[in-house]
Amino acid sequence: MLHRLWLLAALFAPAVAVADAYDFSIHQLGNPYETCAGGPCVGYSPAANANFRSFARRLGAGVTAANLMPPETLGHSAFAITAEISGVGFINAAGDGAMTQAEFPTTAQFRNPLWLPSIHIRKGLPFSFEIGARAAWLEKSRMGVGTLELKWALNEGFRYIPDIGVRAYVTKILNTRDFDVTTGGLDVGVGKQFALAGMVTLTPYLGWNLGFTGATSNNVDFDPTRTLQDSDSVQVPTPERNFYVFNEVRAAENSHNRFYFGFRFIGGYFTFLAEFSYTLLGNFDDPLVGRVNAGSVLALNGSIGFDF
Repeated sequence: MLHRLWLLAALFAPAVAVADAYDFSIHQLGNPYETCAGGPCVGYSPAANANFRSFARRLGAGVTAANLMPPETLGHSAFAITAEISGVGFINAAGDGAMTQAEFPTTAQFRNPLWLPSIHIRKGLPFSFEIGARAAWLEKSRMGVGTLELKWALNEGFRYIPDIGVRAYVTKILNTRDFDVTTGGLDVGVGKQFALAGMVTLTPYLGWNLGFTGATSNNVDFDPTRTLQDSDSVQVPTPERNFYVFNEVRAAENSHNRFYFGFRFIGGYFTFLAEFSYTLLGNFDDPLVGRVNAGSVLALNGSIGFDF
């Protein structure tokens, strides 16, 4: 019996190690403080706060890169549940998808794309409103993503006029260790449903999204590799050395534009969607390094599910 338990532990140990490869260690972004209590700071970088701001914008845009619904609503009594997957690629200012750990500070070296499987539940309401919730998981990590949304169809169901809808949402990354990222936004979509044959319909749609990302950090240990002997040898208490925070990333000052288009097929109760999105993260000014281009985000999204 004991032999079997050791065998199971050996089998699962590599999987556990891989699962945490994309957890974030944001000390890799650099220490924003040059002088710490008792001496120079470990890992000081004048670009540290700019790196944190760029990282927050990338991550916020990446976890909200999927819309996966046309602008029309479900109807006041309808309900939908879908299984979704997003492959998200992060591109830096140089147009290079090989992100460094100072740009995307995963525990192990990050390789595009980042996969986000999710479950999406939507419920129709009267007066062309619809509410929804999405729960996602960041691959190879212990982090999740939660989204709440409200959609309103300004126009839907007319024969010759396209459907138009607006959606407001808020998304929060869950189970992060020493930072917090929240993204909210508003998008406008246009689409039109066409009957193909019998019970099958095709709905092409496209839209534009304006998103805002806010982020804060807790006290970050910028010298995580020091030994106990090193800690005991300093002249001031260890918590006062190399434990600092990044500047707050204010949502109102960190917006991005996302453009998307997709197709939805419906056959009976079964639905299938495919969608592509492109996000421009834009520029911002940092007092120490000047103008910073945060790059862009590409995403290919898909879903299968049921409408009731």
